[in-house]
Amino acid sequence: MKIVDVNPFFYPYHGGIERRIYDTGRLLAERGHEVTVLTGRLPGTAEEETMDGFRVIRLKSRLINIYNPPYISSKGVSDSLNSLDADIVNYNYRWASSYNKPLAAYKGKKVFTYHNMWGEGVGLQAKFSEINDNLFKKGLMTYDHIICVSDHVRNDLIRRGIGKENTTTVESGITKLPTMSGEEGDFILSLGRLVRTKGLDYLMKAMVDVDHRLVICGKGPDSERLRRLAENYKVDKKTEFKGFVSEEEKEYLMSRCKFFVMPSIFESYGLAAVELMSYGKPLVCTDVNGLPDTVGNAAAIVKPKDPSDLANAVNSLLTDPEKRRELGKNARSKAESYLWDNLIGNIEDVYRKVSDGTYSRPKTA
Repeated sequence: MKIVDVNPFFYPYHGGIERRIYDTGRLLAERGHEVTVLTGRLPGTAEEETMDGFRVIRLKSRLINIYNPPYISSKGVSDSLNSLDADIVNYNYRWASSYNKPLAAYKGKKVFTYHNMWGEGVGLQAKFSEINDNLFKKGLMTYDHIICVSDHVRNDLIRRGIGKENTTTVESGITKLPTMSGEEGDFILSLGRLVRTKGLDYLMKAMVDVDHRLVICGKGPDSERLRRLAENYKVDKKTEFKGFVSEEEKEYLMSRCKFFVMPSIFESYGLAAVELMSYGKPLVCTDVNGLPDTVGNAAAIVKPKDPSDLANAVNSLLTDPEKRRELGKNARSKAESYLWDNLIGNIEDVYRKVSDGTYSRPKTA
């Protein structure tokens, strides 16, 4: 099959969507498919290149850095799609009109991969997100099938009127199980974009009652505000903001942390949790969206937006090494089910069924 994966962002921009596109592109190419990634052109990137067996085409784009990721507008989406003459097009994004409109109008076989929760966001952002998703639904009905990254996302779409038969869950995976060091450092870890939906405000407040070192990795529009919040709560001396870290340092931190703290307000799936579990590390995370299903019995699960409950769970796990070992063992076992080798065939199956007409356009319930 000739497969075109479309997303406004791709490497060197690193996020969960981009990671999934790279992993699936490489694996589908290894299985003999002709894979092209059609994306926006970020500063300093080539207009076209070959990457691990698949082709990357980057369109001339304009970026406005008002959020992470920034707003992007690209030229020539429609012409490029038509010229590539794909058997299957997979689109991954909902917040870029220069992509949304051409993809909705595209007449070929196409799939949409739903990565995030409907109306995801906090405050004013949540209202804009809800409006955007309501507007996007009309375009969503033009796709032959919808892949959801978790059952929670799938069930939410079904509740909103998308036919059950027109959706399939295929989680985001990991490529391998890393070697476990068996060592514990003197810190707990938080890793991800520094945005309101990650709930780090509540972690800062919880740290008032936690006498332990916290390492936070990632960047985003909330970076400086969170640093000020740490100072206001007087937890800055035990909280280290590392910003963006290399893959090597990220792997080191995941392999050495005592456990991972994920106080999210929204989390459709939780790829960072899967990565951490692959190192045999337990988690403290919130009971939101698809996250409890993702972590299963590898985590202490707490109420969202509750610093007291979060602090109690963190302290309980800090003082119980046997519990950490038990949850860590569960984590490693759970992570095995998320290996891409176990998942890529499910994506390939959806593409084949769309291509041969087994799957057709969604209908409202």
